[in-house]
Amino acid sequence: MSFLQLILLGPPGAGKGTQAARIGAEFKVPPISTGDMFREAIKKKTPLGEQAEKYIKAGELVPDELVLGIVRERLNAPDTAQGFLLDGFPRTLPQAVALDQYLTEKGQTLTAVINIEVDPEILVERLSGRRICQDCGGVYHVVTKKERQPGICDLCQGQLIQRSDDYEETVRNRLTVYSQQTAPLIEYYREAGLLLTVDGAQSIDDVYQAIATGLRKRVGQ
Repeated sequence: MSFLQLILLGPPGAGKGTQAARIGAEFKVPPISTGDMFREAIKKKTPLGEQAEKYIKAGELVPDELVLGIVRERLNAPDTAQGFLLDGFPRTLPQAVALDQYLTEKGQTLTAVINIEVDPEILVERLSGRRICQDCGGVYHVVTKKERQPGICDLCQGQLIQRSDDYEETVRNRLTVYSQQTAPLIEYYREAGLLLTVDGAQSIDDVYQAIATGLRKRVGQ
């Protein structure tokens, strides 16, 4: 398998986590989310991790410079020797430019940027209808995956709740922020000839097949 350096873009609810796991398994690259990077750096008590923890505990955004430092730290880990899949980074154009500079310094370039597109109204329905078991974390949906007994998890009998960030008004705000942040990024990667856009409204399997087919074409397989 070729050396792949990938970025996964997509709004909240687009199914990035599910697709990242499948891409990682088939193409033998570690899926790395921003949250994972922070948790790892904090757990290992690296200097950057300890700085980031202060912002996170205060409920503040971690500054770009610190985020970039943690990304570099993570991308130097041994498991990225065959490539990586970044999920949740970069979020802004300055972060994208800084990542390019970092890779250029290492004599490397990105292979592709996968962009999962979904109509915002579909995402609102997906996320605002989601219910989570507060005990085991099981995921349900008021339309597409109903529990057998109302409000009770099928797996552990725990209570199902709606997360505060899944309320419709919050979801719409999250989507607006994502769109504002990411529109310049999408254009940046399109101009660089790296963008691979797939329709995220399809089934999970069809979305994955579209991604896998696009990646194989790019690496000549």
